[in-house]
Amino acid sequence: MPSLAIARSANSAALSALAHIPVAIFVGGTSGIGRATAEAFARHTRGNARIILIGRNKAAADAVLASFPKPPAAAKHEFVACDVSRMRNIHAITSTLIARLPKVNYLVLSPGLLNFKGRDETDEGIDRRLGLHYYARWKFTYDLLPLLRKAKDAGEDARVLSVLGAGYGMEADLKDLGLKTSYSIPRAGRMSPTYTDLMMESFAEQHPDIAFVHANPGGVRTSLLEHAYPSLKRLSGAFDLLLYPFTNSAADCAEYMLYALLQSGNGASRRGSKGEDIGKWRYFGSDEARKAVWEHSKAEMDRALAISG
Repeated sequence: MPSLAIARSANSAALSALAHIPVAIFVGGTSGIGRATAEAFARHTRGNARIILIGRNKAAADAVLASFPKPPAAAKHEFVACDVSRMRNIHAITSTLIARLPKVNYLVLSPGLLNFKGRDETDEGIDRRLGLHYYARWKFTYDLLPLLRKAKDAGEDARVLSVLGAGYGMEADLKDLGLKTSYSIPRAGRMSPTYTDLMMESFAEQHPDIAFVHANPGGVRTSLLEHAYPSLKRLSGAFDLLLYPFTNSAADCAEYMLYALLQSGNGASRRGSKGEDIGKWRYFGSDEARKAVWEHSKAEMDRALAISG
């Protein structure tokens, strides 16, 4: 696995040498790993990129964008507000992006949720945890494939990264996809990585010349706990101190996640916390499961949008 210095150097070499202005979208890019990855991307491209942050917090987004190197006239950095727990919101945003963007080179997906509630459905009937960790990511990838395709057909990079939990899934229950009847927090946490593996493989089957990467960030020091539960801010600091030797900063993690995105070959791949290729380590997929999860995901999107309409 690469050292941090090697990962950082490889990222800089890959992104600073681009002959074109890349378009990069960071879903969940206003906090945590998503924010740090967007900042690293902006730094390595020296701001010479069209960067779009998608999230809910405009104040946080403004702070992130202000930290980027100033873009040249041909580039642009912007924030798009979206509550991505609802599929209709994603559909509206992606429709707008398809209409106004010429391409997408990099799509980085990292929206997350930390709470201790049980199944918590939106008005579309999708659990919020599964929605953010899986369905929203499926929807963004599915909808933006035409723009990824345009980048690839122009001879440029076209890559998708879902930062979640490669290697930490479990066998999918094909009789209860979406965990409508067997939901628990641990089960939802372990099912999303398996769904993501299968999702990436399905997209790769349809577009084998595009890179679809599922990465596990490992332990990362972020403010996710205190954002979810402000009253636990002091406890969050204590956890960070206790776990410090076993975790990465968000900035270091971002370099490894960028390395995973940029160094993966075409097709589906799985990467570890240092950006290394983990192959089929702790893989729980099958041809039957891949087909079932794809059909389920498509049906869930159609159902959710029908309710929204």
